[in-house]
Amino acid sequence: MSTDTDIRTPAPPPPEAPRGPGRRRKPDTRLGDRVFAGLSKGSGITLLVIMGAIAAFLAYRAALALAKNEGNFLTTFEWNANAQPPVFGIAVLAFGTVVSSVIAMVIAVPIAVGIALFITHYAPRRLAAPLAYVIDLLAAVPSIVYGLWGALFLVPHLVGPYEWLDDLLGWTVVFSYDGGAPRSLMTAGILLAIMILPIITNVSREVFRQSPQTHQEAALALGATRWEVIRMTVLPFGRSGVISASMLGLGRALGETMAVATVLSPSAILSAKVLEPGGGTFAQNIASAFKEAGEFGRDALIASGLVLFVITLLVNGAARLIIARRKEYSGANA
Repeated sequence: MSTDTDIRTPAPPPPEAPRGPGRRRKPDTRLGDRVFAGLSKGSGITLLVIMGAIAAFLAYRAALALAKNEGNFLTTFEWNANAQPPVFGIAVLAFGTVVSSVIAMVIAVPIAVGIALFITHYAPRRLAAPLAYVIDLLAAVPSIVYGLWGALFLVPHLVGPYEWLDDLLGWTVVFSYDGGAPRSLMTAGILLAIMILPIITNVSREVFRQSPQTHQEAALALGATRWEVIRMTVLPFGRSGVISASMLGLGRALGETMAVATVLSPSAILSAKVLEPGGGTFAQNIASAFKEAGEFGRDALIASGLVLFVITLLVNGAARLIIARRKEYSGANA
C-alpha cells in the first residue's frame, strides 16, 4: 500500500482570449445608472430654476406696479391701471376666478367620474372604445373653438334654464335672474366644466383600469353587487388619482383665457348673483386689457398674474397634501 501523498497543484487559469474586432466589451450598467440619475436630477433642478425665475420676474414687475398704485390691490374693485394716478385692485377678479372655477368643478367632477366608471365597468367593449376615443378628441379642441361655441350656441340657449333657476331658487339671491344676455360667471363656469371634463375623465379612467382585479373578484365571490364592488374596491383605490385629475382640471379652469373672455361680460361690480352679467377673472382680464395697456399697465397685469401664480401653487400644494394623507388608497399599497 502506497504511503505517498498525491499532491496536485491547481491548474493555471486559461489565458484570456484575444479581443478581436468582433468582440465587444460588456457595457457598464453602473455607468448607465449614474448617467440616468444625473439627467433626472438635472431635469428636476432645471424645473425648479425655471419656476424660480418665473416667480422672480413676476414679483419684480409686480413690485414696480404696486409702488405706484393709489388703490388697495386686494380690496379695490376698479381696474384702471392707465389712469393718472393709476387705481387697480383684484377683488372682482379673485372673486370671479374662484367662483367660476368652483362652479366648473362642481359640475365636471361628478360627471367625469361617472363617465370613467361607465367606460371601465359598465359599457360593453364595442361602446366603451368609441366613447373613450371621443373623450380623447374633446381634450384636443382649442380653447377659442370652445369660446366661439359658447358665445354663439351656449349663451343664447341658457336663457330658459336661468329663468327656471330663478323661479325655483331665486329666493336665495345667488340664483336670481333679471333677464338679459346670460354672459355671467355661471355661463363661464358651465363652459369651463365642459372644457375640463375630458381631462378629469381620461385620468380617472386610467386609474380605475388599474384597480386590482383580485379585489374585485373577491368581492363578487362574497356576493357583492357591481355597485358594491365599485364602492368598496375601485373608488378607494382610485381616490388619489381622482383628486389628481381634479386638480389638473382645476388648474386649467383657473388659467383659462380666451373661452372665458368670449362668453363673459366683464364689469367692476362684485355681485353674489352668479346668473347676472358681470364679473371677471384674472386670465380674462389679462387677455382683454393687455392690448391697450401701456408699460405700467402691463406691470399691473403681471401683478395680477402673480396672484394667479400663487393661487395655482397653493391649489397644487393642497392636492399633494390630500394625497399624502391618503397613502393607504394609493395604487402602490393596493
